[in-house]
Amino acid sequence: MQQRMEETRFAAGRARPLFIGMIHLRALPGSPRYGGAFGPVIEGAVSDLEALIEGGADGAIVENFFDAPFYPRSVPAVTVAAMTSAAAVLRAHVPEAFLLGINVLRNDALAALSIASVVDAAFIRINVHTGVAVADQGLLHGLAHETLRLRAAMRCRVSILADVGVKHAVPLGPRSLEDEAKDTWERGLADALLVTGSRTGAPVDEDALVSVRTSVPDAPVLAASGVDAKTAATLARHCDGVVVGTWLKKNGQVAEPIDPERVRQMSIVLRRLRN
Repeated sequence: MQQRMEETRFAAGRARPLFIGMIHLRALPGSPRYGGAFGPVIEGAVSDLEALIEGGADGAIVENFFDAPFYPRSVPAVTVAAMTSAAAVLRAHVPEAFLLGINVLRNDALAALSIASVVDAAFIRINVHTGVAVADQGLLHGLAHETLRLRAAMRCRVSILADVGVKHAVPLGPRSLEDEAKDTWERGLADALLVTGSRTGAPVDEDALVSVRTSVPDAPVLAASGVDAKTAATLARHCDGVVVGTWLKKNGQVAEPIDPERVRQMSIVLRRLRN
């Protein structure tokens, strides 16, 4: 078994299955759909965070979801500044046990790690941590070698959650999901693996989830797209938790705010499995 830094183990000692929500920041300064005022971005994010906390979620991933079309790697300085500002406000609102994560779309792992370190977030999400994927942004290159070295240089305890078979992308060459999972865990030294469907809101294939779980039995594995109240219990039996975004929104529409009642429904479903 590959050794991990003890202090970066993801959600060590936490009851399973975990329930992680998504905070989709409104379009940020510099992006095509930015509305011209940053205040509403913060207000919407805080409202979504409060709904997740009150509804019983264990954590949340903050990402620049509405900044599309995304940069394939490094985002502009204004995006890093805006996300740091938003994340700092959210960090001040979360209880100590709440797991706050950062994802800088499309694949700026260094920015995500830097933001997380500054605001004392628990983890980051990286869409392509190892290998090369073809996406609507072009080629996305995994930069595990840079990300792990930056984390060591900063001496921060931020966990790395890495997608395998990431949505809205395909591997550059023929590669099994099992091999991708093994390389991401064993060679990329990710702290947990995320399994998604083909695109935002698309359900996770149960067989794919089982395959990843079987190929890397020591890794924390989470189902990370298309999870709803009907599928959560089944999927959670094969993994360590779920990441839920679209379904938690009002009427299940991704552009709407998070619905507190849907958060409570999901929390009830998952907490039953803990018993």
